Order: sequence, then C-alpha cells, then structure tokens
Amino acid sequence: MDGADVTGAAIATTIQANAPLRWRPAPLVRLSIMFHGLLFLAFLVFPAHWCGFLLALLGNHLVLGGLGLWPTSRLVGPNILRLPATAAARCEIGLTFDDGPDVQVTPRLLELLDRYGAKASFFLAAKQAALHPALVQDIVRRGHSIENHSYNHSNAFAWYGLGRLHREVASSQALIATLSGRLPAFFRAPMGLRSPLLDPVLARLGLRHVAWTRRGFDTVKRDPDEVLRRLINGLAAGDVLLLHDGNAARTRDGEAVVLAVLPRLLDAVAAMGLKSVSLPMAFQDK
Repeated sequence: MDGADVTGAAIATTIQANAPLRWRPAPLVRLSIMFHGLLFLAFLVFPAHWCGFLLALLGNHLVLGGLGLWPTSRLVGPNILRLPATAAARCEIGLTFDDGPDVQVTPRLLELLDRYGAKASFFLAAKQAALHPALVQDIVRRGHSIENHSYNHSNAFAWYGLGRLHREVASSQALIATLSGRLPAFFRAPMGLRSPLLDPVLARLGLRHVAWTRRGFDTVKRDPDEVLRRLINGLAAGDVLLLHDGNAARTRDGEAVVLAVLPRLLDAVAAMGLKSVSLPMAFQDK
C-alpha cells in the first residue's frame, strides 16, 4: 500500500476525524508571507530588477528551511517540547518511541513497560505499522497511545510541497485509525525536520506537533551508558523523552540499545518520584 492510496476520507470508516485546529502562522512565517507580497509588488513596479527579487526570495526560503531543520524550534510553527504544567505538577514525564513497530524490539519493550507500570506513546511510520497490525493492536491493548510519524518516514519529508505533505500525514492518520481503532492526536516529523508548510496541514487534521525535551540518540549511539546519561541528566517532571523501537542501534552484543537502557531509565524515573505516561494522558485536561 502506498501513502497516496489512502486519503483522509478513510478515517470516517473507523473513527470520527479530529476537529480542525485554528491555524495561526508563527510570527516569522507571517513576516515571510508579507515579504513575499512586498517582493511581488516591487517586481510589478521595477520588473527590470527581477534577478535581485528572485535572490531575496530564495534567501527567505533558505532561512525558513534552515529553521525547519532545527527540531526543537518553534519559529516555523507550534512545537510541544514539554508536557503541560498540570502534568508536571503530577510528576509525569512523557516517554515516546519512534520509527516502529519492530517485531524484535517492540514486544520486549511492551513487556518492560508492563513490568514497571509505565505508559508511553509510540510514533509509528504507517507503512511500517501496516506490516504488523497485530503488534499495533497490542500496543493499544496495553494502554499506550499510537501517534502519527508520517506514512513513509522519508528523509525528504521536510522538502515536500503542501499537497504531498497533506497526503503523507492524512494517509498515515487513516491507516493508523484503521489498524488501532483510535485516531492519533499528535504528530512528530521524521527526524524532527519540518517546513513551514507542515503547520497548516497539521491544523487542518487536528494534530499537534511534538518534539522532545531530551533524546538519547539511541539510533546512533551503541553505548547504553551514554544514552542513559543523555536521558537522565537533569531529568525533571514535564520532560518529553525520545527513544526508538525502530532503527535502534545495537550494542556490541547485538542487543538493541533501547532494551538495555529502558529498565535502568524506568528505575531512575521511579527513584526520582516521577511517572511515565502517554501524551494523551498528560494532555487529558488541556
């Protein structure tokens, strides 16, 4: 199945669509829109200077594109980096896993989470989820949430045009809703890289973009001690943690790093008096 084969209309066959959110362009995006208008008017008055106007336009796009490559930036649109204050007051942290499901890693993660009574959110690439529908249903059955991580998880996601972005995100919504019976409320761009065009797409589909407070780099770091340090150094209530059940790096023994890290992480979380929850649990009163 290709992402283009499923549209947002398919969501209606499984669950009521999210209510659209009001799109309010970020201040920098609003300035960019005004800049485009001024350049167009200037071109109408001084057409001979078209080359300079084109260079200015390209420069504007390069600046916005560069800011989109900063995963925790809020300059190109709203971006959740921490749980709401109410969740922090309850001593909650948000544990999230990207790029799954993986038949070798995800079931073992679920067992570990059950053992510690911890809940999490799984940002699934829909194309990968379609290969393992029973595992998707098991994630939900165990009380975790499944969120949208695009359909194909393409390295070129941040460079998609508006139409392709909508198809990619909407098709993932539809498929995940079909497989899990629940519609995602949150979206995380592949690798956290996005363009200003993504924000209106998410608003239309009723999705909120989530980045993270701290990440372990567990797709590239093979040392569980280093990954754990990155996650617990300064850990506080309200933090959103990023790990991966898909594309996980391996230790020298061939074990997925995340499997070596998670028990120690959850022990540390408990010792600090914190509680791991899914994103819908943390935002239930927002």
